[in-house]
Amino acid sequence: MYLRKNIATSESGFIFNPSTGDSFSANPVAAEILQLLKQDTEASRIKEVLLEIYEVEPLRLERDWDEFINQLKEANILES
Repeated sequence: MYLRKNIATSESGFIFNPSTGDSFSANPVAAEILQLLKQDTEASRIKEVLLEIYEVEPLRLERDWDEFINQLKEANILES
């Protein structure tokens, strides 16, 4: 799973898909995830980083992760 190469993101959480013209705004945690995805970081490593930085239960992280990834897929922002 990788961020599509044509997707523009900013550190502040702005996301732009030039193929569709759609733009989105992400919260700081989501923006951090997007930056890591942009660097082709594996999902398991991203989750490790999030668990190290934030006080979140692993089960909660998994649920939130799945929801966020599904949103990115629906918005055509991810490649499989």
